[in-house]
Order: sequence, then structure tokens, then C-alpha cells
Amino acid sequence: MNEPHIYAVIIGSEILNGRRVDKHFDFVKKTLAERGYTLYSVEIIKDDKALITSSFRRVLYDDRSILFCFGGIGSTPDDLTREIAAEVFTSKALVRHKQFEKDIVERFGEGAFPNRIHMSELPEDASLLKNPVNNMSGFFLDDRFFFMPGFPEMAHTMVEEAIERFLPQNRPLFRKTFLARCSEERFITIMKSLPAELECSSLPMFVNAKANVEMSVASYDEQLTLKYFSLFIDYMQKENIDYEVKE
Repeated sequence: MNEPHIYAVIIGSEILNGRRVDKHFDFVKKTLAERGYTLYSVEIIKDDKALITSSFRRVLYDDRSILFCFGGIGSTPDDLTREIAAEVFTSKALVRHKQFEKDIVERFGEGAFPNRIHMSELPEDASLLKNPVNNMSGFFLDDRFFFMPGFPEMAHTMVEEAIERFLPQNRPLFRKTFLARCSEERFITIMKSLPAELECSSLPMFVNAKANVEMSVASYDEQLTLKYFSLFIDYMQKENIDYEVKE
């Protein structure tokens, strides 16, 4: 099975204008890593219909995608996520989710109307994600598109629920890293020879005003990782490049 492409879309103009600090990215990254997964893409975007729509369509068109979306599922006019999710992922209008409607009425009584009740209008065939704080649920579609509120104390338990239910423990990722006291340009030929299933990252830096580079190779096949890591080591030894193996 191909590794999933896990997207995080964080919606909130207040993050971009500095009124709030994002707390979702680090949490999702850490929680996925504990289960053997890494993020494929992260976006922080404003509450803009065209922008949200384009982000969701990019996820939809990737047949390996999993989405964790934060924000925009409330009842105020700038909460656009539910409507756009229905349009993009189901091509249908929102429908009233009976259980969520009941939960809202039970919690707020007459205060559920005329605005809060709209939170129960979800894409067709949506299922609920539990909200232990106030029972105002998130939702998901097709067991891979997950939509949570922007509040971390609510959203993060939903992320944990989704990962526990739908992302089985992955194989461990084997990674080898070295720091070389030269420019990354010296390794381009080797990098071009690496197979697609091997992850290779290059982090150039300056140490004491001299070019250095931290190189990392990783895969789910330990022998494959070691085989191609040795290409770099052999090359550096041949070229008398000073280096240090980091892990």
C-alpha cells in the first residue's frame, strides 16, 4: 500500500493577523509521528471561500490524501468550512444531521435557535467526531477527511480519535543523517541517483562563515536506507570531506 499523503489545513484569519498563535501544526506532527506517519502538506489560510475551496479540491484530487482541517465549522457568517466541504467532497447541499441537531437542542434549549442549530447542517453522509468539552461535534467524510473546530482543546482529542480509528500503526521509518563541512552542491549527483521510495533532504547552513550541509536519507526499508547512505559516506571518504554522522 502506498503511504498516505496527510494534509493539514488550518483556517483562521486571526492566526495570520497575529491575534492567535497556531497550536495545531506541532500537535498533529507529533501525534502522527507517534504512529509512524509524517505530514505531506500544511497550510494556514484565511477565512476566504475561494482559498478554502482550492485547498479542499487539491486534497480531493489526490487519491492518497487524508485531511485534517481545523476551523470554520461554527455558526457565525465567517464559518465557511461545512458548506465548502459539502460542495467539494459531496457535490451536494448541506443536510441536517439528526444526532447533532439533538445534541445542540439538548445543550442550548431555546438558545439553539436561530443560529447555533446551523452547526448541525453537515455534508451528506458525514459522521461525527466527539467533542468532550461541550459536545459540539466535528465531523468526517469517507473515513479520511476530518473537520475539527479551531479550538485546540476541542480539536486535538478529535485528531486522536481519527488517528486511532483510521490510521493503523505504521512501519518505523529508518533515517540516517550526517553533517558535512562542504556545500550541498557536492552531493547533487548522488541525490539524483536515489530511488523514489527513498526520502532525501538537504539542509544547507553556514558554520563559522563556511558552507555546511546536513543530509538525511530515510525509508521504511532499513537495508535500502543503509545502502544509499553508504554512497554518501564512501564519496566523502574518497573526496576527503570532513563529516560527522548524526544518527
